[in-house]
Amino acid sequence: GSELCRQIAAHAPKRLVIFDVYENNAYDIEQELRSKYPHLDLVVLIGSVRDTRKINDVFETYKPDIVYHAAAHKHVPLMETSPCEAIKNNVMGTYKTAHAALKNGCQRFVLISTDKAVNPTNIMGASKRLCEMVIQTMDKISRTGREDLLPLLGSHYEDSEEALAEVAATAESAGVNGERKYRTEFVAVRFGNVLNSNGSVIPLFKKQIENGVVTVTDKDVTRFFMTIPQAVELVLMSMTIANGGEIFVFDMGGAVRILDVAEKVIKDGGKMPYKDVKIEFTGLRKGDKLHEKLFFDFEQPQKTRYKKILRVNGSSIENFAEMLDKLYEKAYKNDSDGVREIIMKMTNS
Repeated sequence: GSELCRQIAAHAPKRLVIFDVYENNAYDIEQELRSKYPHLDLVVLIGSVRDTRKINDVFETYKPDIVYHAAAHKHVPLMETSPCEAIKNNVMGTYKTAHAALKNGCQRFVLISTDKAVNPTNIMGASKRLCEMVIQTMDKISRTGREDLLPLLGSHYEDSEEALAEVAATAESAGVNGERKYRTEFVAVRFGNVLNSNGSVIPLFKKQIENGVVTVTDKDVTRFFMTIPQAVELVLMSMTIANGGEIFVFDMGGAVRILDVAEKVIKDGGKMPYKDVKIEFTGLRKGDKLHEKLFFDFEQPQKTRYKKILRVNGSSIENFAEMLDKLYEKAYKNDSDGVREIIMKMTNS
């Protein structure tokens, strides 16, 4: 998120609005950008994407043209033990933000997804796969103007009268044959691990080196990697070729063994692996994969004008809105077993 703000600020936008639940990160990037770009119209707001009224108020007040949605819980083991929170924050947060974008005439909405969404074996990955499905659904709704098909998800509205008023208002914005007078293009970008981002493996290794022991889950485990500036540059490039409904997947080269990364970080620190610093294998954690994939087997990657960016057409499932409503109910009842059951049905469809 911070790097997105840096690169966007460098392109002199009319206004940049930062919306974050964690005030320390928001404060740090605000100070950095105000120092480097003193003439930038910068607005920094604290709030959660889970707060329907807050996120709607932000969109109604500032009317953003382009939205980059990177807010998510990302730690695999933590989401395994808190699946309801993964759904509330990742899936419902994405839904509420996308719905606000749709209602307020946003031109383009870009979801930051992950390779863990492909054939997900953990709650975090499954939640991000559902986020991709939310984006596909929103894009279809945007094309047809049928907001009445979207679930209200409980806290979306004060009461049923307000809900009916919202549906009536959005129906009036549709033109002939249900076509909208304006359209929001919803797309997703999917890529692997980002080096040195919050929670990534390299900062962890550097801390562990100080204690003389680096832990790796398995000697053969591999992951896709790219740097933060590389990832954000491709995200911004994807936006320029989006038509709505696509998932853009970045060519990250070959997968890299985590063990090789650990050995390199140790050597870069002036020490010798296995001699100065031990490497211990802890075993795959619950939900971990040995290898990640960037594509589903049914997806057919297509080239774009950018060599490092591939395009796939998104997919959706029948009765998605109905199942999303049920998932919302289970999550806010903190029914972990119920959440897992519905996630399994939705991501295996």
